Amino acid sequence: MSTQHVPDTVENAKATPELEQPYESLGLKENEYEEIKKILGRRPTSGELAMYSVMWAEHCSYKSSKKYLRQFGSKTNEKMREHLMVGMGENAGVIDLGDDWAVTFKVESHNSPSYIEPFQGAATGVGGIVRDIISMGARPVAVMDGLRFGEIDHPDTQRVMHGVTGGISFYGNCLGLPNIGGETWFDPIYQGNPLVNALAVGVLKHEDLHLANARGAGNKVVLFGARTGGDGIGGASVLSSASFTEGGPTKRPAVQVGDPFAEKVLIECCLELFANDVVEGIQDLGAAGISCATSELAAAGDGGMHISLDDVLLRDPTLTAEEILMSESQERMMAIVRPEKLDAFLEITGKWEVEASVLGEVNDSGRLTIDWKGVRIVDVDPITVAEDTPEYDRPVSRPSYLDALQANRAEDLPRASTGEELREQFMTLVGDPNAADPAWITDQYDRYVLGNTAFAYPENAGVVRVDEKTGMGVALAMDANGRYAYLDPRTGARLALAEAYRNVAATGAEPMAVSDCLNFGSPENPEVMWQFKEAVEGLADGCLELSIPVTGGNVSLYNQTGDDPIFPTPTVAVLGKFDDVNRRVTTAWQEEGNNIYLLGVTREELSGSIWADAVHGHLGGLPPQVDFAVEADLADLLQGASKQGLLDSAHDLAEGGLALALAECVTRWGVGARIVLDELLQRDGVDATTALFSESTGRVLVSVPREDDVKFGFMCEARGFPVLRIGVSDGVGEDAQLEVQGQFTVPVSEIAAVREATLPSRFGERVSE
Repeated sequence: MSTQHVPDTVENAKATPELEQPYESLGLKENEYEEIKKILGRRPTSGELAMYSVMWAEHCSYKSSKKYLRQFGSKTNEKMREHLMVGMGENAGVIDLGDDWAVTFKVESHNSPSYIEPFQGAATGVGGIVRDIISMGARPVAVMDGLRFGEIDHPDTQRVMHGVTGGISFYGNCLGLPNIGGETWFDPIYQGNPLVNALAVGVLKHEDLHLANARGAGNKVVLFGARTGGDGIGGASVLSSASFTEGGPTKRPAVQVGDPFAEKVLIECCLELFANDVVEGIQDLGAAGISCATSELAAAGDGGMHISLDDVLLRDPTLTAEEILMSESQERMMAIVRPEKLDAFLEITGKWEVEASVLGEVNDSGRLTIDWKGVRIVDVDPITVAEDTPEYDRPVSRPSYLDALQANRAEDLPRASTGEELREQFMTLVGDPNAADPAWITDQYDRYVLGNTAFAYPENAGVVRVDEKTGMGVALAMDANGRYAYLDPRTGARLALAEAYRNVAATGAEPMAVSDCLNFGSPENPEVMWQFKEAVEGLADGCLELSIPVTGGNVSLYNQTGDDPIFPTPTVAVLGKFDDVNRRVTTAWQEEGNNIYLLGVTREELSGSIWADAVHGHLGGLPPQVDFAVEADLADLLQGASKQGLLDSAHDLAEGGLALALAECVTRWGVGARIVLDELLQRDGVDATTALFSESTGRVLVSVPREDDVKFGFMCEARGFPVLRIGVSDGVGEDAQLEVQGQFTVPVSEIAAVREATLPSRFGERVSE
């Protein structure tokens, strides 16, 4: 980036075609730089070079991934489009809930910044995704997060874990937004590249919907919110287009600094601007800052805009034009305002003490022109910056290690031969970092602020009430499993979708929409590109089979240290609808005497499981298979049972299988259970180890009050869905036990103590309420 104080003007660019420019340090390849010169008919000015470098970066342009992402739009059917108000291409997708209500949600990554500066990286990740929700005209109502850290006992995991969880809790709690769920996973593969995938959800009335475009010649372009500073400059291009190389020079640009109190005021200010109908279009300033907002708004509108950087309010008056363009300072928005509504706009921003400045106006020139100190420093066609970006068809190659990896099956590992050994393996699993109680993290988050949280951790899914009159609400779950995706990326993506879908269905909600965050290594590695291709195809096909649309999301590439990529980690969030959240179903039985049923079939599927990892330190074989017809039937059954009030609880079976589901159910309310596996072993032809630890899909553990037993049985029979009574809830208080008849018995207090100790033993005592 240029640090010169004499501006590089368009006229100067024409007069000095041979000037060498640092395009490589900004992440541009030589062929891309040559293409920019061809588009402009000259070399770019340093300001234009800054714009193209950030907007053509992987993070903004999706140049390696968009070839595959188009499947989410092409593989659709009528049912998927029925409730879709806004799909991919906008800041966030929007789903019609009925009764004039709509919901918008999206998940995005803030991975690399969260390794460099964990606290601010994670905090500004939350802030950025919340601004995407605001820009649609919605009020944010909740956040979630999916976290991946390195090996739990590695010294650096302390730094990253404390910083990330602290940043998320600080920003979300200060905004007054409940954190309603998510997941945390530890694995050495993420040591130098943690994943922070942040989700936000907002609600709006249909008439409040706003889209990001700049239409209407003469309309004013207004920048409002926090002042522009020197933080986060170059983040989009450098952070997301370069990997960290061990032992070599590490590019460490400044990570953005967040101010949640400024964002809280910005939210209220934006909502009043929307309510008073004084904005035509609006865009948050995230990656690439003013470069992104101006080019995207102009490209999506009538195609022309002129602004002056002299009118940008600065925190640091020494910033150069290029730095002003590229700054990723937080808590800023850009609005398009009719001239006759400008006074009303400024009156509202003034009321909220939000600074605003008119930078310029929309025109019909078809050009984006930017002046600084009286000279022209940018003159481009905005479509070439924001839309007609490079597209690569990268080489793909099935990994050479995959055949040997998949042949090394966990099903061939030694099983427990006695009840005592089975008990030992059960306790090993429940104390594993990836099965342990994450309350150390979730207790840092305010889960009930705003008063509309119906469910949060440790439920299957977060549930938020949307309409207090009718009780209408939404359920949200976010899941991923990098171990599965490493073994088979296509199936791994389908498994993430199936688990999030099942988690939403287990609450009694109707799954309606998907947002995803696709975390992979370098696209320049053909084996990584093969993983990406397989995962996207698997996810797109799965959504089509379930008739549930992908409304938007995020791709995060270059997640690797040196030449070692992370596991492919497609994170999938599913949103579902409740007509009335009062009929939601909790995860665990709350009283004695309820019958416990296992819905679905258990198969010998131990590869990629927590059992394989925790007990044997093993990763190999093929992950469980997914049948989306079964998942849809199961969801339909759970919704029907929920509507009739037949279920006391419902807990999906996924990571950790039946064993972890039982552990979580008995420890939730301290109510024990007597479990009998004999009929399950006989019907499904499996042994006790498989019955407890298999991670077969399409299964949910439910408890049913005895008075509803007959009705529930008839419902399963009528739908032809496999069901087995495997036990009864029994025992409370100090006497509560989990008894697996003929195998082992363990006190509920012992299970709880082991699960609760794992994280505090590494990271310090839990935060007190």
